[in-house]
Amino acid sequence: MRVLYIGNDLSGQSKYHSAYATLKQNLINEGFEVISSSSKKNQILRLLDMILAVMIHAKKVDYILIDVFSTSAFYYALVTSQLSRVFKTKYIPILHGGNLPKRLINSPKLCAKIFNNAYVNISPSAFLQTVFKKHDYESVLIPNTIHISEYLFKEREVLSPNLLYVRAFAEIYNPVMAIEVLFELKNTYPKATLCMVGPDRDGTLNKVKTRLKELNIENSVVITGVLPKQEWHKISKDYDVFINTTNIDNTPVSIIETMALGLPIVSTNVGGIPYLIKDKEDGFLVEPNNIIEMKNAIITLLNDKKIANHFSVKGRKKVEMMDWEVVKYQWFKILV
Repeated sequence: MRVLYIGNDLSGQSKYHSAYATLKQNLINEGFEVISSSSKKNQILRLLDMILAVMIHAKKVDYILIDVFSTSAFYYALVTSQLSRVFKTKYIPILHGGNLPKRLINSPKLCAKIFNNAYVNISPSAFLQTVFKKHDYESVLIPNTIHISEYLFKEREVLSPNLLYVRAFAEIYNPVMAIEVLFELKNTYPKATLCMVGPDRDGTLNKVKTRLKELNIENSVVITGVLPKQEWHKISKDYDVFINTTNIDNTPVSIIETMALGLPIVSTNVGGIPYLIKDKEDGFLVEPNNIIEMKNAIITLLNDKKIANHFSVKGRKKVEMMDWEVVKYQWFKILV
């Protein structure tokens, strides 16, 4: 079975291992022949490379997989999907953008061209599947996957006030809130610390550093930049609470990975997050940008070892169902 996979194949240029790279390698390991495009760093060159890949390979592959995001990369999907139609090759959009619901509203005709003519639409989250259904687009739910055996589970019970943030420094992910939460937490736990892992996407890292200086808590925060997942997995052993401060989200792999590692999670209640974490059942969900509510949720975890342990154990059990060895059969139904 031959597949052309269109998306941002940029993991080789950074330490960040994307969902694209994960699915690509999983399919290769299962015996699929996967042609990938594109690894070009420049966005215009990347689009041209994708167009060329479709033109060269469309008649030689069984399917074209196309990652769909909500911002500028949306147009990669638009162009390559319509080109796939010209060559009469079945294409399969994979929905990734946390802001895709807004795109459905703002660009209805362009979205219709992509999603109405697809062989099948794949949604990694029940959130996007539900949103797309409201716009009369059917999709099949296939979650983002991990290899659970690669995640050493550390069962938490008695927690330290050491927080972990693993996400890009970007305005939509609101990393400055993490700094504000730490500052408030230090009023109760003066030795509280924060480790922030991720790339700077839009200059937000400078805002974070500025706020650190203003609050005079620079010595309590470690900013690592991008790390290979094996490295931040090792670092996670020294931290006991994972915080997710985003304003827009889908179903982030970093949260799935964190649940596999056993960290209790406190997250903003946005986008697809409540489809992954049920409030007070396997994590705490708080209102976006509500610093005090997040701080209080963290304090509850620090004070109640039964809740902390329940979240740790239940989170691991939930994401065991997202293991590739479980999920791969859903892909086989589509592609084989």
